[in-house]
Amino acid sequence: MEYYSFKKHIDKTEEGSYFKIQFEVPTGVKRIDLSYSYSSHQKGGLGDLKPKNTIDLGLADEKGKFLGWSGSSKDHIYVGEAESESGYLIEKINPGKWSVIVGAYHVLDEGVDVNYNVKFTFEKNELLFGDLHIHSTASDGEYDRYTLAKRAKESGLDFIAFSDHNNYSENFRQPFVPGITVIPSVEWTHYKGHMNFFGVENPFENSFIANNENEKRKLLNSARDKGAVISVNHPDCPFCPYLWDDEDYDMMEIWNGPMTKRNYKAIERWTNLLKAGRKIPAVGGSDFHKDKSFVLFAHPVTGVFSEGRTAKEIIDAIKNGRTFISSSVKGPRIYLTSGSDFMGSVTKNKYFSVHCENSNGLYIKSVSDKGEKIISSGLKSFKCDRLITDEKFVYLKAVKPLAGKEIVRAVSNPIYFE
Repeated sequence: MEYYSFKKHIDKTEEGSYFKIQFEVPTGVKRIDLSYSYSSHQKGGLGDLKPKNTIDLGLADEKGKFLGWSGSSKDHIYVGEAESESGYLIEKINPGKWSVIVGAYHVLDEGVDVNYNVKFTFEKNELLFGDLHIHSTASDGEYDRYTLAKRAKESGLDFIAFSDHNNYSENFRQPFVPGITVIPSVEWTHYKGHMNFFGVENPFENSFIANNENEKRKLLNSARDKGAVISVNHPDCPFCPYLWDDEDYDMMEIWNGPMTKRNYKAIERWTNLLKAGRKIPAVGGSDFHKDKSFVLFAHPVTGVFSEGRTAKEIIDAIKNGRTFISSSVKGPRIYLTSGSDFMGSVTKNKYFSVHCENSNGLYIKSVSDKGEKIISSGLKSFKCDRLITDEKFVYLKAVKPLAGKEIVRAVSNPIYFE
């Protein structure tokens, strides 16, 4: 069930009173949209001066908790775990008997019929786009976080992560822009390499300082104990490469800013880890600091198949490898599955399925521990299945041929085969 409708007749005798009408919310709902309509009996140019029906609206959850009130100013409101209508609380949608709060402000003598419509949006794998590496004025960025969140909305993103250098103070006062989920993050910026700590406001308690391998390991383990997911950033950047002796990170940023030599090296490094048996998700981010630079906001983006829009749900999907990286929101989209198994999964199947969109003029390649194979060339969109033999993993790569070279335009995370 996605829609639920009901009618309530409000009598003249109920004018000036408040009451509730219950409706059932099923399991698995992530957003509720509530709208209502009724006849105001307002006609003619002087209608505002005549008596009319005025019915107010509010909402309470299954525990009777008051969520918000919009009076008669809005005929449609919504609530959810990630965002809600202005004037209504953001909260998790639990099943049970919720209540429309009715305010019978003015009712004409004959009474009024009020029609209520409830729409349920259920949890499912939704494709969300975001930029996981943005700098604000909290470190060396040009714009404050609210300005950047608004730009993210205008750019078609669903989530962003502010990765300011060694600074988490702003994580406790994140901007609110409807439709944009802000993932808490810090870029741990060290002379021997940079890492993003995702998912917690303050991944380190007292200091980010680490002067040796043991101190570094202690700092990372402490952050993980708090719930942080750690990604190594631009590991093959010539200016700030990853120089630690170990490979103590949970994810790898294989695409940082424009697709240049350092990113090709990072993709190769990541592929070698996969060949060695490491199941490590790949991510991408713009590393945007300011305009008038070769680094563009939301180029690249990480596409995430998430069950919800909260920061935790998005991070959980990312750390499980349910993602691909693309040049932009309008860039190629490459979906890799094997039956019901998604990117990041280990499967017993002996095949994989490819679905590509916005791939006009591009070669789509499968990459495994056995090498690379061209699956398709030049098609705007296509679907196909491919059998495997004894490959340990397969991921997809969309490339644009140019002057004898291949420019990477999208990379998926792998599926792993038993």
